[in-house]
Amino acid sequence: MTLSEKISKLKQEKDVVILAHYYVDGEVQDVADFVGDSYALAKKAALVDQQNILFAGVSFMGESAKLLNPSKHVYMVDETAGCGMADMINAEQVRKVRAQYPEAAVVCYVNSSAEVKAESDVCVTSSNAVKVVGGMKEKQIYFIPDSHLAHFVAAALPEKEFIYHNGYCPIHQMIDEASLLKAKEAHPKALVLSHPECADDILKHSDYIGSTADIITFARNNEAEEYIVATETGVFHQLKKENPNKEFYPVNDCQVCHDMKKVTLEKIENILENLDAQNEIILEDQIMEQAKNPLEQMLVLAK
Repeated sequence: MTLSEKISKLKQEKDVVILAHYYVDGEVQDVADFVGDSYALAKKAALVDQQNILFAGVSFMGESAKLLNPSKHVYMVDETAGCGMADMINAEQVRKVRAQYPEAAVVCYVNSSAEVKAESDVCVTSSNAVKVVGGMKEKQIYFIPDSHLAHFVAAALPEKEFIYHNGYCPIHQMIDEASLLKAKEAHPKALVLSHPECADDILKHSDYIGSTADIITFARNNEAEEYIVATETGVFHQLKKENPNKEFYPVNDCQVCHDMKKVTLEKIENILENLDAQNEIILEDQIMEQAKNPLEQMLVLAK
């Protein structure tokens, strides 16, 4: 029996659903029950029937799944897999800015801790941020923690007034303009597909800007045969699976989230064997109550 076959058998025996992000390794994506970006995974987490959710991703994703499924057990494949962007803001910082701007709505990118979500009015993902913020009655928006996504949303909604935090994704931050220009020179026929977590000097050279799932959809539906992709390279697995006759190139060799790559088949098997409490997401009741509402608000406003 192969490792993948053993994982499939254990999932059935233990009543476990595996949710995986596009940034984990391809072999992990292949054993998951559902693969998606953060928005799709948030929606799916709220709908699963299984009593145990195993998250192949980073910590904030597992926390979001727990917030939307308080009665279920949510486990992380690797409990140390975190998010550099999420670590760039804390609840106290949010409270301080709220005091300075009492009329501002706090819009929290889903790439954040449960404690930060608990201080927020609504959550967003890169897929739905423009739609959600555009549908809010508040004019003043404190957008946390990603400054690049915040500026992208602000450009689409000039009627809103934005207060920015100085957070960013360390991986997307390392995708630099000089490397992109070299990639464009090396592949002159390739379209540039970029994630809005990238800096503006990347977005201005892009043919398409969208979430991970949106990038996959664009490549599937577009007739071009070559693409330069400015996001984490885990997405290449799905891109190549859906488009075997198309070519996909990274901007540089820095587009790897090492926290996402902590998720392995061997660790998945071990968790399924034991359902180890060490890897289970446990949140305080008060945080659970406060942080669930912004996520639910997101799902409502993004419909």
